[in-house]
This record gives sequence, C-alpha cells and structure tokens, in this order.
Amino acid sequence: MTSTVTAHAGPAADTGRRALGFFASYGTLIVLGAMILGFGIARPVEFLSERNLINVLNQSALLAIVAGGLTYVLVAGQFDLSFANVISFSGILCVGLMERSGLPVPLAIGGALLAAILVGVVNGFLVAYVRIHAIVATLATSTVLLGLNFLYSNGAPITLGEGGFTEIARARPAGIPIPVIAMAAILVILWLVLNRTLLGHHLQATGSNAVAARLAGVEVGRVTLAAFVAVAVCAAICGVLLSSRIGSGMVTAGDGFLLSAFAAAFLGASVIRDGQFHILGTFVGVLIVSIAGNGLAILGAQSYVLYLVQGLVLLAAVALSTTSRRVLGRQRP
Repeated sequence: MTSTVTAHAGPAADTGRRALGFFASYGTLIVLGAMILGFGIARPVEFLSERNLINVLNQSALLAIVAGGLTYVLVAGQFDLSFANVISFSGILCVGLMERSGLPVPLAIGGALLAAILVGVVNGFLVAYVRIHAIVATLATSTVLLGLNFLYSNGAPITLGEGGFTEIARARPAGIPIPVIAMAAILVILWLVLNRTLLGHHLQATGSNAVAARLAGVEVGRVTLAAFVAVAVCAAICGVLLSSRIGSGMVTAGDGFLLSAFAAAFLGASVIRDGQFHILGTFVGVLIVSIAGNGLAILGAQSYVLYLVQGLVLLAAVALSTTSRRVLGRQRP
C-alpha cells in the first residue's frame, strides 16, 4: 500500500514541480501577454493605438535606462537606494548650470554626468572598501543628495529657459522619440558589457560568490565600485532626459523611479533564467510596470491605485524571483 501511494505521489509531485518551474521561468511573460490582451480588450481603441504604443515606449524609456543600471548592482549582489535622488540631483544640476552659470548644453550635461560618477564612486568605495552595508551606505548618500537638492534649488523647481535643451527629449527623428533611441542604445551597451566582456563575467562571479571570485583573482572591490558607477551614470542620463522633457529641475523628479526600477529588475529576474538578474529580463519587467500604469490610467484609475499596484508588483516580483531560484535549483541534477 505504501509503495503504491509513493508511486502515485512521485509523478504527481514531479508534475507539480515542473508546472511551478515553468511558471517561475515564464510567468512574467505570461503576465505581460495577459495584461496586453486584457487592456486591449477593455480599451482597444485607446490602448492599441499607434500613438499610445509609442507613448508607452517613450514613458518606459527613462525607467528602462535607470533599471538597466540598477541591474548591474543587483547582479553584483548589492543594493542601491540612492539612484532616485541621483536622478533629481542630475536634473537640477544640469538645468542650474545652464540657467544660473550660463554653461552651454553639452557642458551642463557633462557636469551632471561627472557629479553622478562621483556619487557612484563614493557609494562603491563605502560598500567595497569601507565595508558599510550597501543599504546603509546608499541610504546615507541618498539623504545627503536630498539635502544638496534642496540647498541648490531652495526647494523650488529651477525652470528652464534654454529652448534647445527641451528639444532633446521631445525630438522624434524618424518618428522615434529620442528617449527611446537612448534607451535602446544604453540597454544594448549594458547587455554587451554584462554578457560579452571580462567585466561582465566578473560582475556575475562577484554576485554569485564574492569569496570564491576573490580567490579566483577577481578584483571584487573594483567590480563592485564599477557597478555603482554604472547605476549612477544611468540615473544621471535619466535625470537629464527627464529635466529636458518637463523643462525644469525638481527635487521630487526621481521619486517615482525607486519602487518601479526595483519592481522591474526583480520581475526580470524570473524571465527564463532561474532568478538571475539580466538586462533583457529587466526590460520585460519595465514593460510590465509601464503597461500596468498606462492601462490603469486609460481605465480612469486614481493615482493612489497606481501606487498600490507598484507596491504589489514589487512584492510579487520578489516572491516570483525567490520561487524561481528555489524551484529551478531543485530541478537541477
């Protein structure tokens, strides 16, 4: 009797594990398809219009840029809570350098990027060499940046008068918005570096097992520092494009990116791979977050609903990523 029950239970358990493993690997793609189908049925004219689809890509672009940079930090096994204020700081500084210091657009953008690189170096140094926990270090850096944002802007938006700068985010060569072009270029570069270079392999080795990576000759400290610089630069690009889009630098400009970027990255970790963070998956996660917001807005949802959805998506993403690691890990021989 016992052997019969075990014989029946074995295949059933294997089937359940396979089904769970399939959902852990492809569940995010299934959710994306279901969302597109659902919103398309509910509001076919508005949601499926060419104008709205381009708008979704345009709205996704800035989030994808910063989430792509965040992916590097997560791949390295670290966290960064400062990038939202780097976005705000970069936008404020860029606009301020033009409006208050009279710098031309290229120099103002360069100044914002250099400041962001400095922030990334500070974060990486604190985490890799001073050995402060990444959450504590980047939270402290974020608080300092918030203070600098208020100090430089006096808490008020710095309005932009330079017409040429606002055209950067609004121009559409061949009908494609500049932010979308920037997103595509940056994500391709991030993917190539992560998957086709020694630095990328070292990033993955560091995140997988920092001790083993160090014993294998990987400069873990430098690799970690490079990851923090990457997310800071991506955040700065996002901040510059955002300030160009809205025509001003604002203290609160980056607030909406923190949860969304983490949600996108964790959703992406469960796409095909077994809970590993990767650029393509992050982009799929960005699409889910952006399409959810766009679809709910078309349906007339209130703004608080969007925040609720973002929080729930982040929880679901972390749970799905954790499940995929556990389930697919058990299935390996």
